[in-house]
Amino acid sequence: LRLSQPPGGVPSPEQSQDGRISKTQQLRKVFKEYGAVGVTFHVGISLVSLGMFYLAISSGIDMAAVLFKLGFSEAVVQSKMAAGTSTFVLAYAVHKLFAPVRISVTLVSVPFVVRYFRKTGLFKPPASSP
Repeated sequence: LRLSQPPGGVPSPEQSQDGRISKTQQLRKVFKEYGAVGVTFHVGISLVSLGMFYLAISSGIDMAAVLFKLGFSEAVVQSKMAAGTSTFVLAYAVHKLFAPVRISVTLVSVPFVVRYFRKTGLFKPPASSP
């Protein structure tokens, strides 16, 4: 999404320097537009994500090595994964690193989910503006 810059050429706080809306602002827009479906979908994939990372770490997978392979910098991985922390804390740290992925999945998926539910008659179509 591209927005024009406000007068004076200074981007608003919700815009990045190149005029794009941040992922967090896009997520808020989806929540506002699609309501409970957007929130429920995002919370659902967040819980699944946290559970998967907990299972992976408790199974003995070396998540630091996996994160390095995926392109995360050593500084980021070391800052999130301190030695001696509990399995849940490590799972939560890795889960937080993947927040942009979860947000992107929500932004792409929720409109399709709502459209499908409207087509099947589960949701009412949006009210038309006069």
